[in-house]
Amino acid sequence: MNIGEKIKRLRKKNGLTQEELADRCELTKGFISQIERDLTSPSIATLVDILESLGTNLQEFFNEDSEEKVVFTAEDVFENENEDLNYILKWIIPNAQKNSMEPILMELGPGGRTKEDHPHEGEEFGYVISGTVFLHLGRDKYRVKRGESFYYKANSNHYLENTGKSVARIIWVSTPPSF
Repeated sequence: MNIGEKIKRLRKKNGLTQEELADRCELTKGFISQIERDLTSPSIATLVDILESLGTNLQEFFNEDSEEKVVFTAEDVFENENEDLNYILKWIIPNAQKNSMEPILMELGPGGRTKEDHPHEGEEFGYVISGTVFLHLGRDKYRVKRGESFYYKANSNHYLENTGKSVARIIWVSTPPSF
């Protein structure tokens, strides 16, 4: 862990200059600068004073838990293609199965369909970005086209089907995760 860099990040997050932090801790601006550049190390007592001035404590400061990721990019996507059923399943949030809900991007090719899912706890939501799909829910069949959404309790067999001639793209969210 780079203590100086982390102190600098906390100081900036709190909107303080080096001089303002130094004043709060009864230190010099030069000493704060040296700490932030890892040219010197503060005593434990001084570190406690600095951290209190920054609104934290030793335990929180040295906790190595990584910050929760909020924004995800194309590099984070994991993709699985099923050629037999003609679909591509993209997990757009990595490791979402550990969360309460699991969003995916489903691309159903012409004539494609998803695997039939059996009844399970939870609910599912989908938004059709492009194309048209049929939602099979138990014995019922619903047509869902671009710009429309679906939402249901997953207490019966269900799957999506694309009977059209173009790829259908759907954002699909399951809670709890089931994809």
